[in-house]
Amino acid sequence: MYDAVEEFLQAHNNLLPRRYSYSEIKKMTKSFKDKLGEGGYGTVYKGTLQSGQLVAIKMLGKSRANGEEFINEVATIGRIHHVNIVQLIGFCVQGSNRAIIYEFMPKGSLNKYIFSIEESNVLNYKKIYDIAIGVARGIEYLHRGCDMQILHFDIKPHNILLDENITPKVSDFGLAKLYPVNNKIVSLTAARGTLGYMAPELFYKNIGGVSYKSDVYSFGMLLMEMASRRKNINAFVEHSSQIYFPTWAYDQLHNGKDIKIEDAREEEKKIIKKMIIVALYCIQMKPSDRPSMNNVIEMLEGEVECLQMPPMPTLSSPGRPIMDAAENSNQSCSSIQSHESNQ
Repeated sequence: MYDAVEEFLQAHNNLLPRRYSYSEIKKMTKSFKDKLGEGGYGTVYKGTLQSGQLVAIKMLGKSRANGEEFINEVATIGRIHHVNIVQLIGFCVQGSNRAIIYEFMPKGSLNKYIFSIEESNVLNYKKIYDIAIGVARGIEYLHRGCDMQILHFDIKPHNILLDENITPKVSDFGLAKLYPVNNKIVSLTAARGTLGYMAPELFYKNIGGVSYKSDVYSFGMLLMEMASRRKNINAFVEHSSQIYFPTWAYDQLHNGKDIKIEDAREEEKKIIKKMIIVALYCIQMKPSDRPSMNNVIEMLEGEVECLQMPPMPTLSSPGRPIMDAAENSNQSCSSIQSHESNQ
């Protein structure tokens, strides 16, 4: 495993940020004094560089795939500079110790702001909407802005970090995969991601191949949770029809009813409706029925009146082209570009 990591580092030495020793990592973290959080791939600590810059240091646990998650993160984030992607500052490989050093995100993850009653008043819906567009731009850059197509495969609230200005940054590339930009369908040996956000084609091969549309689905599930400020699946709701929020929200809108979100002001209701409609397009069962992230950004930035309702996002849905979403009688509405499922 360590040979594989070393071989990778030597082959890509000219691309990478600075390499630190384990003793430097210990010094930065004051012997791992300030723990920020823990995830499936390791524990994150707060640290300080010699320059005084605060950093987040992820100490990776035992590798489950020949050091793959370390290589994934260094290879993907090491080459990216985008306002909505967390910046990789350095790394450490020394014996069994592997660490990745990121810019520090003082506001933490989006997770705590959209699901916690105590923290929810920090973000109003205008700010949540801005975060949604920032995340969409970050993912769109991964898909089309680099010399390689980067598929994240783990878009969820926990992996969206916020800086001091509440600017969102996509983080945690441990499951990411790099592919040539012209690859429309990619091969995976096993499903990857987090249940509740994973695209159905990762499980059901008969509905379409795995592609960048898998990230679009995950973003749609994230967007739905941002709009509703609740988990998409919640067994403790007052009415059983609301257990799976996307289905309930679709029924409400389809029947011409409002989505009632507690404490939402009148001007915020339009934002919520637009985010939910866009999310419904993203979570269509068939990958070919989902928009690209570029189309998603256009829909989010457009007027809600320009959006038609998508089909019900279920396996049995016959589906229709995403460009129908932009067909409208109001000439002032800008149309969405023909989506890329057939390109």
